[in-house]
Amino acid sequence: MIRILKNLRAKDWGLVFIIILLVFAQVWLDLKMPEYVSEITKLVQTEGSKMSDIMSNGGMMLLCTFASLLGAVATGYSASLLSANLSMNIRSRLFNKVENLSMAEIKKFSTSSLITRTTNDITQIQMFAAMGFQMLIKAPLTAILAIMKITDKSWQWSALTGVCVVILLSVIAVLILIVLPRFKKVQKLTDKLNGVTRENLTGIRVIRAFNAESFQQEKFDNVNDELTGQQLFNQKTFAIMQPVMYLIMYGLSLGIYFIGANLIDGAVAAERMSLFGDMIVFSSYAMQIIGAFLMLALIFMILPRASVSANRINEVIYTENSIKNGKVKKGIDGEEGTVEFKDVFFRYPDGDEDLLRNINFKINKGETFAIVGSTGSGKSSVINLIPRLYDATGGEVLVDGVNVKEYDEEYLNSKIGFVTQKAILFNGTVNSNVSYGKSTNGKVTKEKVKEAIKVAQAKDFVEKMEKGYDGFIASSGTNISGGQKQRISIARAIARDPEIFVFDDSFSALDYKTDSLLRKELKKYTKNATTIIVAQRIGTIMHADKIMVLDEGKIVGLGTHKELLKSCEVYKQIALSQLSKEELENE
Repeated sequence: MIRILKNLRAKDWGLVFIIILLVFAQVWLDLKMPEYVSEITKLVQTEGSKMSDIMSNGGMMLLCTFASLLGAVATGYSASLLSANLSMNIRSRLFNKVENLSMAEIKKFSTSSLITRTTNDITQIQMFAAMGFQMLIKAPLTAILAIMKITDKSWQWSALTGVCVVILLSVIAVLILIVLPRFKKVQKLTDKLNGVTRENLTGIRVIRAFNAESFQQEKFDNVNDELTGQQLFNQKTFAIMQPVMYLIMYGLSLGIYFIGANLIDGAVAAERMSLFGDMIVFSSYAMQIIGAFLMLALIFMILPRASVSANRINEVIYTENSIKNGKVKKGIDGEEGTVEFKDVFFRYPDGDEDLLRNINFKINKGETFAIVGSTGSGKSSVINLIPRLYDATGGEVLVDGVNVKEYDEEYLNSKIGFVTQKAILFNGTVNSNVSYGKSTNGKVTKEKVKEAIKVAQAKDFVEKMEKGYDGFIASSGTNISGGQKQRISIARAIARDPEIFVFDDSFSALDYKTDSLLRKELKKYTKNATTIIVAQRIGTIMHADKIMVLDEGKIVGLGTHKELLKSCEVYKQIALSQLSKEELENE
């Protein structure tokens, strides 16, 4: 929990100092009031006392109360401002950290868990900062100062108060020991609930198509019921605390008056007035001591959950990124646009064996290089190593003659136009999606957007949209077809004018005619750029300058279409499964 406070800035520490001062002032004012009560009690019982003296002490009590009220308002406002700033800083830092994590770390935490940590966990910390922080200062301060005020009073009253405090602390300790492990489980179940909800929303079409609503409802109910059960147990356990607190509070008050009555009864007449005043004052301070421990009880209801949340957030913030950023911002002269793999091996962080083994090839500037193979052969894994979505576990991946691990990541990514296997679009317009991110030549102009859309064969459907290039695109492109999403994704890569184009099975949703037209226009447009294509269709890659055939993570063929038909049985089988022998010979 202490590490989370590192997210406070200089001005926030100023607020902390103000809160501490205000709390000190509040406690001093609250502890001053019983002294006026004692004085008024003595004045009422003393013959010849003036009404003006009583009114003066009463006025001071009212003044203290009003000043304490103002202090409480100021403290609450400052604490709210502090908690809002803290949550803003943590959320911003957490978001930036997640943005810079490699795919290995993101998969480790899971998407639903990262969402929970960015929302629910930060809310728990904000709640503690708003309420618990001031109570954490006020409660022990009130208890210590109140105890100091009553140490010179009757030892019987002090002993009774001590016993009540011990009972109170024992109850709090037992409840915390029971509930704390369950708070950790609650947050994990919240992750799980978010995961099921997210899965249900993203897969709604499949769920309806297979009439699986009841199946999903059962999955949700199981997780929801388990979470509800844990929450109910925690709340029921803490519900024990309140009646115990009040029992101790009122029992202590009754005990003080019972002991006081006996002491007064056994005292001489001259001491009775003094004992009565002491009893009133002691009773007031004892209630404030118990009240302080009540505040501590509230803190112990908030703090454990906030502590669990802080640990979960710190787990992400202080996760060491497996991909270290380099410093190189220039390739080797004469190697512009080249991509080379030297004895590359790769396995996923949670994998038991290498997925890629001994991968060697070189692509020169202006070449079109295709990768083909059966499902699971490692095609996407190869191209994921180029922009460092993952790092090779062995060997070297070179871009422009420099190992990608040595590059500044932003500079490396500016060289590459990457089109993912699943077309990802963002909430906005056609124009904002195509001009997305940073370009090698600065900002992408509207003219460049139009040119890229034309090359990507998306001009016809874009111009038919209600606002054309400013037409609305929903999150994940849910308001357009799969083929349209792919073409806009391809246009986004084209608009950047990168040195290297990488297409990860990015033509799969296109019909054969559109696929053919797009590749022809792309070939003209990218004649000076390196193009890497991963595809399942032989028709998409058969005209590439080089084709690499993968099988079970190894290169089993490397050459042109005609060379591979003669020399590579795997390629020949893939080709014959899609095209007839006559079609292949004609091609």
